[in-house]
Amino acid sequence: MLDFAGKRWWYLSFSIAFVLVALAALGLWGLKAGIEFTSGSSFTLKFTERTVTQSELRQAMRDLEHPEARVQGAGENTFIIRTSELGNAPSLDSASGPAQPGEIDEIERSLREKFGAFDREDFSTVSGTVSSEIARYATLAVAAAAVAILLYIWVMFRQLPKPWRYGACAVIALVHDALIILGLFAILGEVRGTEVDTAFITAILTVIGFSVHDTIVVFDRIRETLSNDPYIPFEEAVNASMTDTLARSINTSLVVVLTIVAMMLIGGETIRNFLLVLLVGIVAGTYSSIGVAAQVLVVWENGDIGKFWRRLRGEPTEGEAAAEAV
Repeated sequence: MLDFAGKRWWYLSFSIAFVLVALAALGLWGLKAGIEFTSGSSFTLKFTERTVTQSELRQAMRDLEHPEARVQGAGENTFIIRTSELGNAPSLDSASGPAQPGEIDEIERSLREKFGAFDREDFSTVSGTVSSEIARYATLAVAAAAVAILLYIWVMFRQLPKPWRYGACAVIALVHDALIILGLFAILGEVRGTEVDTAFITAILTVIGFSVHDTIVVFDRIRETLSNDPYIPFEEAVNASMTDTLARSINTSLVVVLTIVAMMLIGGETIRNFLLVLLVGIVAGTYSSIGVAAQVLVVWENGDIGKFWRRLRGEPTEGEAAAEAV
């Protein structure tokens, strides 16, 4: 039987270090929001006549009075361009008839004169009102998922003492996973200009589900161990439960990770960020179910935080006080 609980502060220190780095990245740079959250227009151009560089295309957009434009490579001679909301955007309803000339047509005409022929593969635009609603609903979705998980685990573990602790520890673990992902994308946003969009939120919710599922498997084995032997020390019950579930957790995650890596290698640019969130989130979720959720539960059950603060203030712990009384 492996002594996970005995080394709990090693696991938690490792996680705290990563979370602090993530929080620092978020504080310094924040997330680069896509047009779904900030309003604007996005289109993809594939140049067919000559090779075009990002810097050339960025300068061309500045010359067209769009200095805010973000240019991102999306394959061979292909670029995704994001700008402020363009006027007279093409209608999404083909029954509405021919679209009136708009800013996108002027941009295309100027770029063709400068770089030659290209194909426009898509175009989308989101208004400020819609983007604010999307951001609000995305935040509510993540918050509702966390509350629902807390209540579900609380009810499912109600036969154990203080069952709400199990739900709280699961939420702490999923917040840990989410912060690591957010921190990574803050760094990628600063270094590569990577933006977050609605697919990012979908991936976050998927990771939350995977992480909680893995945590519940560990907690359920702890509950079974405590039910079979009510007098077993809590740390020993946690160690036995995690030893039993370790192989299952690693094997399940490894299969999913290999599938995601294969999709990243053969998939397109449009789903790469989605897959990256899944990859990082599943690795972090597998670790957090063992190294965060279960360890925080042990810390909580043993009152380690209270003991630490009492030692910091120079007060005797409960054990030391009892020894002195004897």
